Parts: sequence; C-alpha cells; structure tokens
Amino acid sequence: MKTIISLLLIFIFTSMSSCQKNDLNPDENKIINLDEKSAQLIEADNAFGLELFQKIRKESDEENLMISPLSVSVALAMAYNGADGETKTEMEEVMKLNGLTTEEINASYKMLMKALQSLDEDVVFEIANAIFYADGFSVKQGFLAINEDVYGAEVSKLNFNSPAAVETINDWVAEKTNEKITKIIEQLSPLDRMVLLNAIYFYGTWTNEFDEEGTHELPFKKTNGTSMEVPMMSKLEKLPYTSNNLFKAIKMPYGKGQYNMVVFLPVSDNNSQDIIDEFSSSNWKNWMESFEMTDRVKITMPRFKYAFETKLKEVLKIMGMQKAFEENSANFSGITDEDLYISQAIHKSYIDVNETGTEAAAVTGLVFTTTSIGNEPPVVPFFVDRPFVYAITENDTDAILFIGEVNHPEYD
Repeated sequence: MKTIISLLLIFIFTSMSSCQKNDLNPDENKIINLDEKSAQLIEADNAFGLELFQKIRKESDEENLMISPLSVSVALAMAYNGADGETKTEMEEVMKLNGLTTEEINASYKMLMKALQSLDEDVVFEIANAIFYADGFSVKQGFLAINEDVYGAEVSKLNFNSPAAVETINDWVAEKTNEKITKIIEQLSPLDRMVLLNAIYFYGTWTNEFDEEGTHELPFKKTNGTSMEVPMMSKLEKLPYTSNNLFKAIKMPYGKGQYNMVVFLPVSDNNSQDIIDEFSSSNWKNWMESFEMTDRVKITMPRFKYAFETKLKEVLKIMGMQKAFEENSANFSGITDEDLYISQAIHKSYIDVNETGTEAAAVTGLVFTTTSIGNEPPVVPFFVDRPFVYAITENDTDAILFIGEVNHPEYD
C-alpha cells in the first residue's frame, strides 16, 4: 500500500508522458503537446521524484507515506533561479536537469503548470506558489520577477519579527490546500529572511465510482505477516491493466480520463519494497507503456486517508544537494547580496481515497536564512543583576494584570 500511496501524484506526469490506450470520452479529452525540452523536463522530474521517494522510504519508519514530486520540483526550481556556482550545479545534478538551460526549465514549468490546471473540468487540480520575505531584507527584483511571471508566485513582504508572520504564512497554506494542510512552519528565527512555498490541491471523482453497498470488511495482510479487517471497496471496470513477474497494475481514471491513480500490487513473493527498489526512469517508462485496455477488471481495494510529513533537508543532502543547505557554502547570489542558505525544507501531504474519488494536497516549504547579522540592529545589553520591578500587562489596552518587585530572587 505504501507504493500505491506514494505514486498518486507521480501519475500526474505519467498520464501525459506515457502511451495510454484509453478510450474514455476521447473527443472530450484535452491533450498536452510537449515540445522536446518540456518532455525532457518531465522525464527529469520523474527520475528525481522516484529517487527521492526511494530515499524517503529508506529513511522513514512511517507505515504510510506520500510525497508530491511535482511540489518538491517546483519549489526547488523557484529557488534554483537564485542559485549560482556549485550550489546551482548540485541542484541541477540532483534534479536531473543537466542539458537544460535555466530559460528552458522555466519555460517548460510555466507551460506544464498552466496545462495541468486546465485539463479536465471534472477534476480540480490547483498549483499555487508564494514567496514571503522579511521586511528590510534586500531581495533582487530579477529573482522576484521571474518567480512572479513564470511560476505565478504571490510575493509579500512581512515583519518576520511578529508572530503574525507565521500565521499569515500558514493561513496561505491552509487556503491553497482547502484546509487539508493547515501549518507548514512553527516559528521564524531572527535570522530567517525568506519562505518559499509551493502548494498543490487535487480533487477528482472516479470516472466510474465504487458502489458504497459493495464495500465490506475484509482482511488486509501486512508485510509483517499480521492481518487487519478494513473496509474494502469493490467494482468491475474496463481500464488499462498490466502485469509482470514483479507486480500487476491498473490505471483508474478520474473525470474524463486525463488523470489516473496507478495502483501497483506485488505478485508472488514480492512486496511493495521490492517494487520501490526497482524504481528508475527507464523502468517507469517501460511500465507505463505496457498498459493495455482490459475488459472486466475486478478491483477490490481499501479506502484510506492519512497525512504525512517529512524533512527534505537530509534526504536531499544524501542525494548530493549539499551546498544549498550549508551556511558557509551556499551561493544564492541571484536572490540577494547577503549570505543566504536553506535552513529548512519541509514537505507535507494529505490524501483521502474513497468510493467517490480522491482528495489530495501537498505543500513544500523552503526557509532561507542569513549566515550573518550584518543587517541586524546592535545588541542592547540587559543584565538583571540587582533588584527589579515587573508587570504583566494586556497588549492592546496596556492594562496591568500583575505587578511586582523582586529583591531576593529564589526558586524552590
């Protein structure tokens, strides 16, 4: 089931780039015509997403996990526009972007994001980007302009010293994910300068829904040999199907068929980890091309709903993106003249799969922090080493709630 979950949002790419023999409402389907560079970008994103998921699966002890490769890729691509030197080179290599210029990367993402959000009127698919930066932080206008124009980023200046800044950022996340993810950061440090965000929201009803009366409690066998009773949905459907000595798989369409959920079921003595171990760009392409439209596929599968969170920093460093996270080595000179590095890379996701369809959301947040306090106000010493008076007041009215004096501090 881990594989089923993790691949939900990867299918967004493959539904365009794979050769799917699907006869569902062909006259109503919109088609994305990819140029050479856009096709190369999607292949790179798939390869990056598969490797990223492998690494997260290896590092995580959660039973259920899910990531959005698209969300992570777009957030990193936005940051990539401000990278230079070895930092930029490492990002290119980890994201598999070698051979593409910055202009080609941006143009391809701009086309892809626009196309993905207008494919199917029966499916809600929304991508939103934002950059929040600290009041007083000098951001290069070229960096902001590219992200506004290419990625449609909402750019806002905030007082990062105010607790309201965290609330504003988290409110944006909640709005863009339809309240499925309500928080991406807990607090901002005095040295934080910018928060870059990508949010994705998906809601699609099955082209052929499951009949709720066909849902029954049935055993689900876990990898450790134990079994649990879960609600199992069931339906008979004509859809793309494939099988090999590792798994059998289906593509269940949403709406008019432009979006699918790809479900991989291990066969023989294999398990979901065996499928994950075989993830590669070439294997994925071959698997997608092997699907054939098949009559009367009897589908029985569980409902599932959960949230997942992961810190991307260590995983991306393992993959080779190290400079971007090192405060003395990162080069984001395209963003600012200050020394800047990525201090946090957070990814959160949510999914609900039931008889009607699927609701899913993901957010990727990158927090950029300065390595120096050159622009900070001077330190004002406040060393309490003599008797003192204190008061507790209400902020808006200045009403004194408590007041006292300490001549002999003690703590028992």
